[in-house]
Amino acid sequence: MGELYPPSEPYETGMLDVGDGNHVYWEVCGNPAGKPALVVHGGPGSGCGTLARRYFDPDRYRVVLFDQRGCGRSTPYAGDPATDMRHNTTHHLIADMERLRAHLGVERWLLYGGSWGSTLILAYAETHPRRVSEIVIAAVTTTRRSEIDWLYRGVGRHFPEQWERFLAGAPGTPRDGDVVAAYARLMEHPDAAVRERAAADWVDWEDTVVSGETKGASRPYGDRPPAARLAFVRICAHFFSHGAWLEEGALLRDADRLAGIPGVLVHGRLDLGGPLDTARELARAWPGAELTVVDDAGHLGGDTTRARVLRALDDFARRPG
Repeated sequence: MGELYPPSEPYETGMLDVGDGNHVYWEVCGNPAGKPALVVHGGPGSGCGTLARRYFDPDRYRVVLFDQRGCGRSTPYAGDPATDMRHNTTHHLIADMERLRAHLGVERWLLYGGSWGSTLILAYAETHPRRVSEIVIAAVTTTRRSEIDWLYRGVGRHFPEQWERFLAGAPGTPRDGDVVAAYARLMEHPDAAVRERAAADWVDWEDTVVSGETKGASRPYGDRPPAARLAFVRICAHFFSHGAWLEEGALLRDADRLAGIPGVLVHGRLDLGGPLDTARELARAWPGAELTVVDDAGHLGGDTTRARVLRALDDFARRPG
């Protein structure tokens, strides 16, 4: 069910100077004359991978992938404590995406992503709706502070012992305190051992939240190489401690700006990290969005999620850009 397309390699890559001393890695694969599509990775700070390329028909799509500031092959790297994070915000990333679109000569493009990627997709599309042809999202988030608080506190009711360990990783933080901000401070600590311990505790918690999906077969956050883990946690804590620099509820409030943009939302009913109510709120607020709830999937998706995303991308490939 929902067979991915064969692996493909980029036919063009580059480093885009986006200002503030930052250079963003990008790559393009598929058909140079195909329908433009942009893959917006999650995290924040996960970097783009090779699997996302396989969701697109290489004969019909011109697929663009990029590493958001501070991660993957973009420079400077957030895993380096000397990297200044002041110029790494949601608004900088939106500007980077628009600069990349112009650099590649794309008039309008389809946006695809999930989790944090869905927040960035929505923020970009509400800022530049005329540059977006369609949207496909798996695992809907809008990074409201209420959503952040659920992920790093509320869901702890399902894993009380593990959450106590996560809280203990930020000594002195009260149970009702801002544990995310405490970890953000630890990730700026001058002692490398402190930063490494904080990163390990953070990814342990992230892996706990999806443990019902992985059944212990993998640690999708903790299995990252040490440098990538440091960059990932530093970026996550940086963004989430600032509420992604978004006014609370703004992406849902302004979803009417997406009118005229067809959207497919796919969300797992068993997603503990990002409960279904956010996806339902977005579907109600966005004219033209279609929500599919996958009963047997969580945050990481599965066969049914993959099949629905592939069908949406195949359908949109036939739609004029």
